[in-house]
Amino acid sequence: MKIGNLDIGDKLVLAPMAEITDSSFRKICKEFGAGLTFTQMVSAEGVIKNNFHTLKYLTFNKSEKPIAVQLLGNDPEIIGEATKEISKLKPDLIDINAGCPVDKVVSNKMGASLLDDPKALAKLISKMVDNSDGIPISTKIRLGKDKNHINVLETAKAIEDSGASVIIVHARTRNDKYEDNSEWHWIKKVKENIKIPVIGNGSVLTFLDAVEMKNETACDSVLIARGALGNPFIFSQYNSFVNNHNYFNVDLELILSTAIKHIDLLEREFGEFLALDKAKKHSLWYFKDQLGINELVELVLKTKSIIELKNVISNHARNITLNKFRNNDNKKISNYFNKRVLFWLSDESEKMYG
Repeated sequence: MKIGNLDIGDKLVLAPMAEITDSSFRKICKEFGAGLTFTQMVSAEGVIKNNFHTLKYLTFNKSEKPIAVQLLGNDPEIIGEATKEISKLKPDLIDINAGCPVDKVVSNKMGASLLDDPKALAKLISKMVDNSDGIPISTKIRLGKDKNHINVLETAKAIEDSGASVIIVHARTRNDKYEDNSEWHWIKKVKENIKIPVIGNGSVLTFLDAVEMKNETACDSVLIARGALGNPFIFSQYNSFVNNHNYFNVDLELILSTAIKHIDLLEREFGEFLALDKAKKHSLWYFKDQLGINELVELVLKTKSIIELKNVISNHARNITLNKFRNNDNKKISNYFNKRVLFWLSDESEKMYG
């Protein structure tokens, strides 16, 4: 896929994910073959006000390129100024989020609420194009407000006409839940109706899902979100299958070594105190498809230090090889994960996370 001067070939793209796509995770995913990674979503207003936390999310090393930045906002002037500031950092792509369905985002008329008025969205994109210093602009959208208000074709045409270089289509509506099936046929319709590249997104949890989406929709690339959690190997698996018709082998030794490396990167980036909760979360994702995951959840959540966490997952991997776990709850865990990525939370606990 070529976007302006950026050419990522036939590789996949890592989606922007809040509290997940920090530098540590981006480095891991790039190492395993991601063609393009995103920073976490940043507030356009925070950018122009030089908000410390916002600017922290924008930090990236030249070694991480190609890299993309996603903006959140709804005011053309603010979006334009934020784009101008971000362009000084020389990312390879700048995106405007028109797909986030979270209530606190939509209630502030940002994210997926922008789908209600394609012409207003087009004005935001035009401002970005005018202020991007030649850096390509993209837009991530959903199909519409709900199944009775799907306006993705009208929105896609408005985005193309506004000067965007690529469009990302999440094949669900704003009101759909993650367990609802994605409607990939809409990605195909968008691809047939516009000339700029189309990146598909939605219900891609394995590399074979990505292959299937490309085959079914003819999209130019696939955006990977949940499918990369605990599974940065999805990028190497896809690349190996598409380019060499081989299956990239992911064994327990690779899972453990990657999890340990990821933990070390997090500690280096954030310090032990802030890194620990992040490292616990990623560790559980790495082992979610392995035997004994219920036992591991209990042990991981009790850990008090990085070294203790690394010892816990190392011992767990050793116990797997020694066949110490008999009960297989992986299917149940997989179903939980498909509904909520923090699969270890109880229904009551989950309410705390919105």
